[in-house]
Amino acid sequence: MGDFSNINSTHITPETLRSLGRYDFPNPESIDPDGIGIVAMGGDLAPETLISAYAQGLFPWFNEDEPIAWWCPEPRCVMVPSDYQPSKSLRRQAKNERWKLTLNEAFDKVIHACSLPRSNGLPEGEHNWIHDEMIEAYTELHAHGFAHSIEVWDGAGQLIGGLYGLKIGNIYFGESMFHRASNASKLAFWGLMRLCEQSNVALVDCQLPNEHLMSLGATTMPRAQFLTQLNSLISGRSSRWQPHSHKPLAVAMLSTSEPWQSQT
Repeated sequence: MGDFSNINSTHITPETLRSLGRYDFPNPESIDPDGIGIVAMGGDLAPETLISAYAQGLFPWFNEDEPIAWWCPEPRCVMVPSDYQPSKSLRRQAKNERWKLTLNEAFDKVIHACSLPRSNGLPEGEHNWIHDEMIEAYTELHAHGFAHSIEVWDGAGQLIGGLYGLKIGNIYFGESMFHRASNASKLAFWGLMRLCEQSNVALVDCQLPNEHLMSLGATTMPRAQFLTQLNSLISGRSSRWQPHSHKPLAVAMLSTSEPWQSQT
């Protein structure tokens, strides 16, 4: 097994993945020809296991006290960052709000907020799988530079929305989002799209389609097509995201050219 501490989150190759290989994940197309979505059970959530799984198109999704289940859905819900178009109403709100976006400033707060039931009883994603074991695993990935959060703060400095996921090469794997103020998660998503554009991230994996994601402009892609593209995406180079790598961004600036500015 390879040394995970030496893996570069901005450039990872199929050869590197094989060196990580604690487990041999099955080919989703072979093991799941009917497209049910679940392709493996068991294993662990060690950083090297998670990165190897994601780069092969799999992600964990299971309830607390159940065996780890690895999924590769058919079809795949995706978003091309350059294709994203915010609604006119969202543009107006961004222009008028004194909110700001940050990158990787409060990962722990974001993932815990995503794990909580939504106040309206209608989750933006299936949040009940974000239990302590998952929180611990993705927090460790954040420490290794793979997992990232975008936060939305109001004018009083209160966290009102955000999202988190993983970036490997030229692909971002979205996990979950939350909001405590109207459209705060949509502004986080818009901020993610702009950051991906500036960072040479060509595709955002949204995993499973739902009404909220589709309303943001996400589409579906056949699983076989997604898996075919994956090797080149994970092997691509992109700019590094890390705590304090980018300046806080006023949401009113989201419509400008290259809104995310480097701290250096």
